[in-house]
Amino acid sequence: MSEWRGEGLPFEDNEGAMKQFTVVMVATDLEMPASVPEELSAAGVDFRDRLCQKPSEVPSACRDADLIWVMGGARIVTGEILPSLKRCRVLLRTGTGTDNMPVVEATRLGIYVANTPEATTHTVAEHAIGLIFAVARQIVAQDRLVRQGVWDRDRAWPNWSFMGRTLGLVGFGRIAQAVVAKVKGFQMHVIASDPAVSAETMQAHGVEKVSLEQLLSRSDYISIHAPSLPATRHLIGTSQFQLMKPNAILVNTARGPLIDQVALIEALRERRIGGAGLDVTETEPLPMNDPLLKLDNLVLTPHIASYSDEFRQNFWGHSVRTIKAVAAGNPPLWVVNPEVIPKIV
Repeated sequence: MSEWRGEGLPFEDNEGAMKQFTVVMVATDLEMPASVPEELSAAGVDFRDRLCQKPSEVPSACRDADLIWVMGGARIVTGEILPSLKRCRVLLRTGTGTDNMPVVEATRLGIYVANTPEATTHTVAEHAIGLIFAVARQIVAQDRLVRQGVWDRDRAWPNWSFMGRTLGLVGFGRIAQAVVAKVKGFQMHVIASDPAVSAETMQAHGVEKVSLEQLLSRSDYISIHAPSLPATRHLIGTSQFQLMKPNAILVNTARGPLIDQVALIEALRERRIGGAGLDVTETEPLPMNDPLLKLDNLVLTPHIASYSDEFRQNFWGHSVRTIKAVAAGNPPLWVVNPEVIPKIV
């Protein structure tokens, strides 16, 4: 059996021979900077780029991988193939959401699931605020009218204000907390709903903890920052829209399935709520015949909230930091399943 260094990961194989820490990247939608393999090699990591087109290709590509790396939202590592990955002790998903990773199965098998939430926290928070402003100030609608030669201040009237209004945050993790810090100057009252976060923690951020039902009925602006889990699918549906104020604005920069899209379309069509801003949808990309595209009280962006001039630097940099930490015998910097009992290979 391998020996452990403190709380870290094993470096010896079953024969007691030292084994170089092996990392295999199986999916990415970004061009890799030359500095990434160079930096990993300098840290003593055996790094391999083995992009897979389907899950069945992963076991052969990752036969001796200690860490399997997925850059982005590809669903390439599945629960069905995990038992065959005998050496794998860490699944690294670059980005925040891990709905494309088999977290439950990995936990059962003693595999860490890691992500890089710090790479996107501030940009997603800023985008959420930007969507609120785009809808409330009718910026997109006004821009389109001006480009069409319509100079009419009575069209696309910005029928919202911010000072003294209530902002409700569904979920209170890193991104939601960053939103709180960034909106302080607007003198809004902030409330939040998150069963996993205590009232004391929220109070430390100047936020009132409420139930989801209270949040929906009291908020002028609602921003979703919850994880995508089976339990949170369609967290916001018909009954939730009925609780909202008729002038409420709903923003989602988390994951599309958190909102029942059919119910949202109905609520916007019938003006049950004031408007919405979506960076994520249940189907991505949206088909050109999707009813969402015909709504004038909705602002859409193409799942781009995490992007900025620092996007690539942050995505690759935080991932490399995580890999180097694990290769040095430490747990990942950010762990999605801290309850895991790490397996010994």
